[in-house]
Amino acid sequence: MKRRDFLVGASALPIMASMPAAFAMGQANDPNFTPALVGKPWDPKRNALVIDAMGEIRDTYTDELIEEMLAAGMRSITVTCGNPRQDNLSVEDMFISARDEMLWFDRHIEEKSKYYIKGTTTADIDRARAEGKMSIFYLTQNSDHFMRDLDNVDMFYGIGQRSCQLTYNYQNYAGSGCMEKNGSGVTDFGALLIEKLNDIGMCIDLSHANEQTTLDAIEISERPIHISHTACDALKDDPRSMPDEVFRNLANKGGVAGITQIRTFMTLERYGMVDLYFDHVMHAVNVAGIDHVCIGSDRDHRRLVVTPEYLEEMQREQGQRFDIRRVPLYFEELNSPRRMEVIWDKLIERGLSEDDAEKITGLNIYNYYKEILG
Repeated sequence: MKRRDFLVGASALPIMASMPAAFAMGQANDPNFTPALVGKPWDPKRNALVIDAMGEIRDTYTDELIEEMLAAGMRSITVTCGNPRQDNLSVEDMFISARDEMLWFDRHIEEKSKYYIKGTTTADIDRARAEGKMSIFYLTQNSDHFMRDLDNVDMFYGIGQRSCQLTYNYQNYAGSGCMEKNGSGVTDFGALLIEKLNDIGMCIDLSHANEQTTLDAIEISERPIHISHTACDALKDDPRSMPDEVFRNLANKGGVAGITQIRTFMTLERYGMVDLYFDHVMHAVNVAGIDHVCIGSDRDHRRLVVTPEYLEEMQREQGQRFDIRRVPLYFEELNSPRRMEVIWDKLIERGLSEDDAEKITGLNIYNYYKEILG
């Protein structure tokens, strides 16, 4: 079974009726369209560390596309296993979905062993750097798959899971997601789960959690936590963004925040807005400090074109709650498997030294993994 089989949500809705007019005509006909930027090629002599703290690996990636990602320096990526968007799934179904997709990734990594290494510790990142490959770490974007049984944490750790979000968008056993109007902070079970994750050495991810759950988890956890993909609420109010208080508290406990490349958290303007992304990166640096910010793209690495077929794919994967009129979700200027080269160049343009740019592109999340995973 292919990975995409696990990610089918609601049946595709009628697409053309709600498609923006510019897309119906072809996005290149939009006078505001901006093509993907090209960065200075990654320097193998410097061998700067490049890690995506939360991104995508798909079974449809061609060898040529993977080779481009590697050529741009990508040496590690954390991927989502199971589909947290399927609101109709029972916790038993979530258990099966997460488990089966981790096992699928095991097989896929073996099939693509000339490119991929399964990641469980930073030694796997070190090996990927030495061999010019990419280490793949497993994340779940919810904790419901544990079925409120802490023994299942051991089972999933044994399969290879190394990172877990406490919540997705809505309330669950552990806490509350960012879309709940009257959600809780960390629950009693959530506190026990945090203690278990600390003990076993699994990263705690607060992406998608609401502010109170995030602040509670930072306080409760005896080990640093991270937020793999978010944005800065101080620059644009959005449920998926975090306020400065969270960034400060996170940094004070040794955690790391990844800035996502999802455009709609930052602006509803479709094209020509990529500088906003770097505004969010630099704001996080100014609030949390240079040692506490990384890149968590939450992005596909294909060169995407908005077509009716792509819109149908998005609707299937995102589910019934998704507003198809928000596409493209990404910054067109970063629509490339080589976008980390662009990010490197832009960070240098913003006044960072190469050493500080490398902290953001990889070293900070590497050091966080080193502390939690070994």
